[in-house]
Amino acid sequence: MIKPFEKPIYVTRPFLPPLEEYARGLEEIWENKWLTNNGPILKRFTQELRNFFESDNLSIFNNGTLALQIALQGMGISGEVITTPFTFVATTHALFWNKIRPVFVDIEPDYYTIDPDKVEAAITPWTTAILAVHVYGYPCKVNALADVARRHNLKLIYDAAHAFGVNIGARSIAHFGDLSMFSFHATKLFHTLEGGLLIFKEAGLKETFDYLKNFGFKNELEVVMPGTNAKMNEMQALMGLQIFKYLEEMIQKRANISEMYRHFLEDLPGIHLIPVLSPDISWNHGYMTIEVDEKEFGMSRDKLYEELKKYNIFTRRYFYPLICDYACYRNIAVKDPLTVARHAASRILTLPIYDGLELSTVETICKIIHNLQQNVVLRVVGKS
Repeated sequence: MIKPFEKPIYVTRPFLPPLEEYARGLEEIWENKWLTNNGPILKRFTQELRNFFESDNLSIFNNGTLALQIALQGMGISGEVITTPFTFVATTHALFWNKIRPVFVDIEPDYYTIDPDKVEAAITPWTTAILAVHVYGYPCKVNALADVARRHNLKLIYDAAHAFGVNIGARSIAHFGDLSMFSFHATKLFHTLEGGLLIFKEAGLKETFDYLKNFGFKNELEVVMPGTNAKMNEMQALMGLQIFKYLEEMIQKRANISEMYRHFLEDLPGIHLIPVLSPDISWNHGYMTIEVDEKEFGMSRDKLYEELKKYNIFTRRYFYPLICDYACYRNIAVKDPLTVARHAASRILTLPIYDGLELSTVETICKIIHNLQQNVVLRVVGKS
């Protein structure tokens, strides 16, 4: 009989660099007495990001939500934007804060990204942009979406919150569409405690974004637009600089964890894994998700979620419910039945994956899932 874990196993846990390394950086901050407003550490971090993405067209923020809000405002997006209901609420909130009407359409069944055919069918004279999400870091159908956007003269914006370090071929995921937003929240693979990043095609947008995140200041005496405060501080930038050194190592560790989950769960009845990506995609292994088929597995996703808690394992139903089912968005008419999205939201379960999660722990989690399924089968057999 497998006993519950003594300490909670959470769905994620932030990576932290060695304390002595971060402390050395803090000593520099203490010596400089420069905590925010484009300090020297932020400048170094900015250069690291330029090198990583091979682009000067970027702007750093204190969180991803404000980054996306400012992106929409700075690009002049208005009217209607076609987007996905299968995402974190911040994606849609950014539209709301800019007085933009979200138009929800369905997703693809394999990787849960927005369906380009559904996008095209939802275009109206009021549509100004597509806001797509690289869900769990899985790339959208970037070529198909680019084709739709080009033919209908729409801006193509990506919420790439999950997709730091993902490449298609030799090209970063950041370089598809007109703009990509990355989240550096502590729950992400790469983080700065809190933080966000915009990468964009049009070089002229940088000035606008930099004004908007700094109260609209052009210089000491001129305010040229009603901006807000979304600047990254030195301690956030320091964390980013420190973690950069461990990025490849973190991704490899997560890849090993993903592989072990696949090894133990791929043949378990009722547990469906996301298909393996094509060889030209370099994924970051940011999430480990399964779909639970209640009829095959013998219990619902929600029941499995609760049963795992008894073993001190805390998974997440991510994303559930759909955005359009939250009280604040129920008044928005949704023409698309969202069949695939609703199916996914009712079955998806995100399992623990993070740097520092031991492979032996992953094996035990998988054995517990197996045992739970076998116990259901035995109960059914006992009743027959």
